[in-house]
Amino acid sequence: MSLRRSRVSSHMPLIRSLSGLRATVADSLPVDVIHRHALAFAARCPDGPIVVGRDGRPSGRDIQLHVVEALRSAGRTVLLLDLATTPTVQVAIETHAAAGGVCITASHNPEAWNGLKFIGHDGVFLSPEDASALYSAADHLSLGSLPAATGGAVHVVTNANDVHIQRVLDAVEALAADANITIPAASGHTVVVDAVNASGSVIVPTLLRRLGYSVVELYCDGSGRFPHTPEPLPQNLADLAAATRQHGAAFGVAVDPDADRLVLFDETGTAIGEELTIALATQAVYALGAHGPCVVNYSTTRVVDDVAAAHSQSCYRSPVGEINVIERMRAVDAVIGGEGSGGVILPACHAGRDSLVGIALITALLRMRNTTLSLAVANLPSYAMRKHKVDLASLAHAAQFFDLVLSSMSQGASVSTDDGIHLAWPERWLHVRSSNTEPILRIIAEAPDDAGVEAMVDAVVQLHTRLA
Repeated sequence: MSLRRSRVSSHMPLIRSLSGLRATVADSLPVDVIHRHALAFAARCPDGPIVVGRDGRPSGRDIQLHVVEALRSAGRTVLLLDLATTPTVQVAIETHAAAGGVCITASHNPEAWNGLKFIGHDGVFLSPEDASALYSAADHLSLGSLPAATGGAVHVVTNANDVHIQRVLDAVEALAADANITIPAASGHTVVVDAVNASGSVIVPTLLRRLGYSVVELYCDGSGRFPHTPEPLPQNLADLAAATRQHGAAFGVAVDPDADRLVLFDETGTAIGEELTIALATQAVYALGAHGPCVVNYSTTRVVDDVAAAHSQSCYRSPVGEINVIERMRAVDAVIGGEGSGGVILPACHAGRDSLVGIALITALLRMRNTTLSLAVANLPSYAMRKHKVDLASLAHAAQFFDLVLSSMSQGASVSTDDGIHLAWPERWLHVRSSNTEPILRIIAEAPDDAGVEAMVDAVVQLHTRLA
């Protein structure tokens, strides 16, 4: 079966990928689908309790009840975090030596969507093979009425946020201590937080206050009612930009509903771009004295490569997807990694994208250098990047399209084909791939200037038009 999409109704598809499953709740996420996947997950986990959390969407309350019901009917004890970020669920799995975890979230999708992210006993997302096996098991599960949900107990975990925050702080302090570096406190500088009223609503402001900042909570009521489109892109964050300027803040913070992605605005209310989150976090780790390679996915800015090279370290690439980055990080013993969507992975803390890790690292860099976010960005190399997407359904011969891109555009390039097509030249790169979460083709390109990047993207679009 495909990890892309599985249609369970005549309406919107149920999308299943390395990031779990997600769908519009009214169309493609009925109770039997929730039960099937929760039961299949329980059957594949080793012995032990299973952690459950949700990102705050109103639909998540009912879905959480159904997930807990299914897990209990399978004889599983449930450690219930309730409102919790995805990285908080990951940390809780490790803290409690749990068998796995389920995070009820549709990540950056609109409020009408929800879904399930499945996390293994090591606090890491399922491998492609394990995810495929889980979905196949769910599809073939014979589901009658559930047994009485009395097999497993439910224990409410009330300190998950505190444990997560302390783990982040300890990891960053340990890096500094190893290098005999002191990180100054923030001394009350103001920060504005837009948690889109979701799972980051409490934990993100709490972390910032622990670091010494004064926090203005813009959208942090935890209701799950999104005040704007939840994907943390600049066009969706006009209120954060305005509030950052209004309050004279040192910077603004935005996270997506399950708070694994971090986007920052500088003191002028200007978005620095989600690609630079991982670049600054990488710079912070090396400034804190760490030695070792970094890993990012093929679609991430080459600024990270430049940062690593400036510290005489290597930067490796992986296919898109958190688990792919983590597996590559483990293979090369990386000290930092992530994705250009705003995801930062610090293995010294835990193996997962974590906005809190990004906040702790980047603010440590600013305080150590006594600088502003805008100046930190100004000191990074600058490239032009363009992200474009086209409808996959309009392309009858996707394989032929990839072959055409490869034969037409790869001259002089270093070629990788383990995630679509990635072409890299000394001064530019191009990545064309099928999305893990939407029925589209993504085209991402980066070059020293706008003209160079536009030329690459336009050439791919013309090839697509020829075959569509």
